[in-house]
Amino acid sequence: MQAPHMKAPGSPRLRVPLVALAPLLALVLAAPVRAVTGAAKTPAGGAGTPVEPASSAPGGATSGQGRATASGHGKPASPRRGAAGHKRRRRKPGPPVTTVSLERSAAGAPVPSGFLGLSFEVGNLAQLAGYANSGDLVTLLRSLGPGVLRFGGVTADKNVAWVDARTPRPAWATAVIGEADLQRLGVLAARSGWHVLLTLNLGHYEPEAAAREAAAARAALGEWLAGLELGNEPNAYAHQGLREEPWTFLQYDAQVAAYRAAIEAAAPGVPIAGPDVSGSSAFETWGLGEVVNQPPALLTGHHYPLSCQGPPPPTIERLLSAPIRALEVVSLQRYLSVAQAGEIPFRLDEANSVSCGGVAGISNTFAGALWAAAYVSQAMNMEVDGINLHGNPNNCSGYTPLCATSRQAAETGELLPQPDWYALLLLRGLVGDRPVPNVLGPLHGHNLQVNTFLAHDGSVQTVIVDDDPPGTRRAYVRLKVGSAYRYARLLPLTAPAPTSLSGVRLAGTAVAADGTWTQPAKLAGVRAKDGSITLAVSPSRAMLLSIER
Repeated sequence: MQAPHMKAPGSPRLRVPLVALAPLLALVLAAPVRAVTGAAKTPAGGAGTPVEPASSAPGGATSGQGRATASGHGKPASPRRGAAGHKRRRRKPGPPVTTVSLERSAAGAPVPSGFLGLSFEVGNLAQLAGYANSGDLVTLLRSLGPGVLRFGGVTADKNVAWVDARTPRPAWATAVIGEADLQRLGVLAARSGWHVLLTLNLGHYEPEAAAREAAAARAALGEWLAGLELGNEPNAYAHQGLREEPWTFLQYDAQVAAYRAAIEAAAPGVPIAGPDVSGSSAFETWGLGEVVNQPPALLTGHHYPLSCQGPPPPTIERLLSAPIRALEVVSLQRYLSVAQAGEIPFRLDEANSVSCGGVAGISNTFAGALWAAAYVSQAMNMEVDGINLHGNPNNCSGYTPLCATSRQAAETGELLPQPDWYALLLLRGLVGDRPVPNVLGPLHGHNLQVNTFLAHDGSVQTVIVDDDPPGTRRAYVRLKVGSAYRYARLLPLTAPAPTSLSGVRLAGTAVAADGTWTQPAKLAGVRAKDGSITLAVSPSRAMLLSIER
């Protein structure tokens, strides 16, 4: 099993002062990025119907229920009047159809193994490492395939300290981790097949202690150590009270250089990731400075589409809106422009729906799963190196893919999959596929996102997310795949409503009590006609289509 894509540490490069970065920044921002796919429009309101093949769409395949008329009521059309003086009645047009044209010749690099990941606070590390031999975490992680566990968050800098024989517990620490915790984490990694990205404390400046932790991590995790990050959102240290002003990339750069020198002496060759900034706007300066002055093996940053602090306040409508989707594409382009110019992979190592741990009634609902299905597949399509959805195993009311519903469950490691988890299950089959640009026709008022991929066997995998609210008329989508393709199998992601906290199903099936999910032996399908797959998509649904030859 290969580790996540990391650029091997190279020889030291000439350090460039920040003022010299301006010309390069202008070049970076002009650098091309892959064309994005899928567009969205502002939704219009109303109650959902199940996803089903389109029998009434123009050119659509029949679904075994008979062909419906344009009125949608299945009544036979009135007979046409002929020479006996009867007038001919003009046939009403069918429902509008959104076309999707693929550009297979422009397929990108395969989605990396280990693309999918989870992110937790360093404060949860000891708890989760304790599940290495108990509970259902190992089984749950295996069900997604290879991935990356990232430990970071605000507790990495403000609350948790490293302790060993030479490093006593400092007065500021509310929790500690030590060698035994990392050894248990190594067992969890080996049993699950997941690598670990670990954040060292930069908020409290102690490079020698960080170096000893780095050496212990390498010894305990071995091949499962994907890399080390130096601090969490260091661009916000002054705001968090961890640094005095002025605090800019210049001051950060000097402190990171000291950390890297100490780590290299204690644990030579350990991959370093960074700068782990709070968002893409900060990355334009901090990421670019990192590329030039402190080139890491992996570039990292965070993404939250909505702020917990507002205004405007976070809502499900805003989370799933077309303007938010458009801003997310711009944010990804910022990240990737710098990464591609520096020829260093970029990973969204912390992301979810609403900042500050999420908002109950938004982050923990099926709407969060719809957001995740669209955003993660978009990041895949734009060739991000991977993504980690952030969560808290002890808080089922905020954003989290997995959580314990009681104190007893937390003690035994019985974690319950939340709506976000089902989005990751939906997308796990895209790992190894090549992203394919597509061109969407008019959306006819629908709030759709479509991302397409080319599998190694030549089949086309398509993710469709309809973020229209319940009650909106169904959207008709026609995928122009070519005459070689004959059939599409549908894997739908559903729930009673966007506000649902439970009842989420993938192909009508829930995750079992032991953490496994088994795909049904038979999936609904749609036959191709004239080189196209046409289907109806109900509102507040996501699906993965596997279009076969």
